[in-house]
Amino acid sequence: MKLIVGLGNPGKQYEKTRHNMGFLVLDALAELLRVDVDKEGFKGLYAIVKNEALPEPVILLKPQTFMNLSGESVQPLMAYYKISPEDLIVVYDDMAIPEGKVRLRPFGSSGSHNGMKSIISRLGTDRFKRIRVGIGEPTYGGADYVLSAPKGESLALAEQAISTATEALKDALIHGWDHAMNHYNG
Repeated sequence: MKLIVGLGNPGKQYEKTRHNMGFLVLDALAELLRVDVDKEGFKGLYAIVKNEALPEPVILLKPQTFMNLSGESVQPLMAYYKISPEDLIVVYDDMAIPEGKVRLRPFGSSGSHNGMKSIISRLGTDRFKRIRVGIGEPTYGGADYVLSAPKGESLALAEQAISTATEALKDALIHGWDHAMNHYNG
């Protein structure tokens, strides 16, 4: 069983912000897989997907703990379903990647991302897959930037990144992580 986690903050005021790229990608993937991520538990909203197009069941999770405590949702769900870190993919926003771009990585540090710090701390490892969705360097204060909604050209680039990340996830689930990395990191 695989677990895909989209990071974001709950609440209407955060819905379309740069910091919620993980939620937005997970919503797009859920739409593609024709499922609603609406089951409550593990301090989050989740769905279990069993689809003939997928080689194994997949859980989609949107932690509802706020970003800095994401590990409080991810780790208990993984323990309950006996999911190993190798079967975890986390999708999140990254200021170090240009707007509209995505990067797939097999593991790595949290960088400055507090959601990733929380997950790594709770799991005790950084050996899990991730898709970093580029939001670009802030043109003004970092917190204000990530908690704002992209507009104009930035919105078009965000929509492109969401689409690319969604396709990369689908590819990774069907053809494997290495195949997706080779195709989408090119």
